[in-house]
Order: sequence, then C-alpha cells, then structure tokens
Amino acid sequence: MEFRSFIAGRFVDGGRPVVNENPSDLSQPVGMGYELDAAAVHAAVDAAAEAAPSWARSGPQQRFDVLDRIGSEILARREELGRLLASEEGKTLPEATAEVGRAGQIFKFFAGEALRQGGQLVDSVRPGVHAEVVREPLGVVGLITPWNFPIAIPAWKLAPALAYGNTVVLKPADKVPGSAWALAEIISRSSLPAGVFNLVLARGSVAGPVLVERPEVQAISFTGSEAVGRRLAADCGLRLKKLQLEMGSKNPLLVLDDADLDLAVNCAIQGAFYSTGQRCTASSRIIVTAGVAAAFRDRLLAATQALRVGHALESQTQIGPIVDAGQYASVEGDLQQALDEGARLLCGGERLRRDTEGHFMAPVLLEGAGPDARINRVEVFGPLATLSVVADYEAGLALANDSAYGLAAGVCTRSLKHAEDFRRRAQAGLVMVNLPTAGVDYHVPFGGRKGSSYGPREQGAAAAEFYTTVKTCYIQP
Repeated sequence: MEFRSFIAGRFVDGGRPVVNENPSDLSQPVGMGYELDAAAVHAAVDAAAEAAPSWARSGPQQRFDVLDRIGSEILARREELGRLLASEEGKTLPEATAEVGRAGQIFKFFAGEALRQGGQLVDSVRPGVHAEVVREPLGVVGLITPWNFPIAIPAWKLAPALAYGNTVVLKPADKVPGSAWALAEIISRSSLPAGVFNLVLARGSVAGPVLVERPEVQAISFTGSEAVGRRLAADCGLRLKKLQLEMGSKNPLLVLDDADLDLAVNCAIQGAFYSTGQRCTASSRIIVTAGVAAAFRDRLLAATQALRVGHALESQTQIGPIVDAGQYASVEGDLQQALDEGARLLCGGERLRRDTEGHFMAPVLLEGAGPDARINRVEVFGPLATLSVVADYEAGLALANDSAYGLAAGVCTRSLKHAEDFRRRAQAGLVMVNLPTAGVDYHVPFGGRKGSSYGPREQGAAAAEFYTTVKTCYIQP
C-alpha cells in the first residue's frame, strides 16, 4: 500500500519514500509512506487558510452531517482498519479494533456537539443594554499526533477542531502513516470542502517549524514527549500562539491492605503491560502496602510471567511487539540502567523468539528501585513496571504524588474513606478507583497536571475551551 498526504482536497504525489515497518514481522512491511518537504507543509497551511472563512460560516447541520458520516464509516470498517493499525503499531488486534471504534465514536460525539453549540444572553448592568457571549472558531489549527494511538488521538483532536468551525493541518507520527492515511481517505469522501482538512506526512523537524512560524496557524495541539512539548511552549509563547500539550507520565497504582487482590493484579497487569506499556496512562509505578505486599507480589509476578507475547494479529496474543528497533533499544537501556542503579529483576527483559522476526520483549517487573531512581522518574514507554512497598496508605499516597508528572493515578481498596481521600488528594488529572489507570471515555475531559499537560483539556465538552475563542458583544436596541 502507498500512504500519501492529502492537501487542498486531493492526495498528492511525490515525497521521500519510507518503508512502513510491521513490528510483528519485519519481513512483511505494511506499505510505503511518502514524506513531504517544507514547501508542501506551507501549501497545506495555505489551503487551510483559504478554506477557513467559509468553513467558519458553515452551519451546524453541515458540520454534523460531515462528522457523522466520517464516524459511521470508521465504525463500519473497524475490523479492516483495526488490522491496519495493529500491523503498523503493534498493539493486539482486539486493542486496535477497539481503538478504531473509539475514533468512530469520537466523531459521532462531536457531530452532536456541532448541533449543541450555544451561548449566553444576559442583561447588562447598564439599563437598556444586553450582552451576548458566544464562541467562535480560531481559524487554522495545527495538530501533531503520536504513534501509540494512531487513529484515536488524531480523531480526538480533529473532530472537535472541525465541529467548532476550524480548518486543520494534521501532522501524524512518522512511524504510523497508514492509519492517518486511512482516516484521510475516509474524510476525502465525506463532503468536507477542499482545504478544510489537510494531512501532511513529514518529519517533525520539517513540519513543526512551519506550523509554529506561520501566523495563519492560530493554535497547535500536540501529544508527544515532554522535551518537544517544552520547546513548542517556548516557541509558541514568543508568538502568542494558543497551545495545548499532552506529554509525559509516570503513573502510580496504589494497592492497599484491604484491596481485592485478584482485582488489583488485573488492574496492574492491564495498566502496566497492555498495549505493550506504550501509552501515557500506563501504570508504570505499582505501589503496595506492607500488609499484603508478599501475597500481591507473588500473584503479580505469576500473572506477568503468564502473559502471552506475540504477533499482534494472532488470536492468543495478549502483548504485542514494541513499535520499532529504536524504541526497543530505549527500553533495554532504561532497564539496564535501573539494574546498574540497584533495582532487582523479578522477571522479563529478554528478547523473545517467535515464528516471525519482530520486536518482542518479555514484560519486565522490577523491585527495589528507590523513589529517586531514574526508572521511577522518567517515562519508559514500554512493557516495564516497578514494584514498591510502603508502610501504609499515607506513605503510599505520598509516593504516588512524588513525581514531576500528574496524568493518571489509581488506587485499589475496599475502603470508601481511602477511595474518597485518594480521589481528592491524588495529584493527577485522571483518578481511577479499582480500575486500571489506562482506559478513558471519549465524552469526558482528558488531561493531567504538572509536567504531563499544559493548556485546556482534550475530549468531551471541555474541548471547546481550546478550539474556540470567546466573544462578548454588547447591544443597545
């Protein structure tokens, strides 16, 4: 298959060919992507800027029809698109298919939001004057998305941007051009006017500066590393450009003495290792109180060793491959440094041999790493978790909050008192009680605190805060 950019209403030829690798089977590439240069990114911005005035004036019914049509086709093709996603990113077929379904639901939700847009009409404090408060589109918005959710994250940025009347330049991650191309192919037949949506397959070092420097681009929404996010914050701040960032994480799962241990182990396994640990909501720090530490450790170790790692498309696979060789090497390096610093390896870390050559790693469980150890401070983005023992709930809460990040936090307990206290005091944007930290709904806000997020929340009705600007109009009849 060939994966090409979509600019001004058509798929464009040219670009540097780049093999789209299949991390489950390196002998069977998914297809060929074609990376564009800066001139093409400028052309995409030009197309979006030209289309912006008319799309901003489009009515709610037109926006609803387009978004609903996109969502319906995504849902109708979830099995096909799920296979494509699993093949290029490596998450298991059930996970990939569920992600595609979520993308379709996101478009359906924001189709409804296009119809639900309202405002306020209030009396002024001045007699005979009233005030109208409305939200208006920003104009051109740049969207930069990561490889770990190659259709869901583009959907949850793109759908609200379009629903609220903006035009878009989408720059997906280099590793996953296929899912972005498939989304663009669906959009190309949705009756969306030319130039409203543009897809640019380009290196971040090529597309990023264009989106930052072009004044027509009014806002940028970025999901990726904290280092890149901080550079974007500095560059956009100098230009007074609106910015939304979703960055790193180091999420804790706290297991208390009164927890249902079978449920707690399930939460830990799903949160730490599903999607190969390659998600920002992964439970990479598992914390357990001393009273159940031994029993929980034994059960968690057995469950981790029992996980079936293999080809993403095979029905028995629970954990797929790491996305590529570079990410595999990064996880190996983090593991070795942790061992060098005194952590103890309970299981995992070896390269697994399967019928196909791929980036398969046995899930890693470590213990004995102190709270200041690098492995407990930085995001690994792979199938690796640490286990720490604390004396009691207060010590566990303090350790959970001892992080530069604050995206998700979870607790397993039968105590309503501790559940409610954790909900209030956990320094995270997402709090889970007796649930895995990974797994969120599409109709509620998503985002974190501290080094994890910056700017307004994503998803749900909260998305309007980023993708619109508020206008107050005073009227004297």
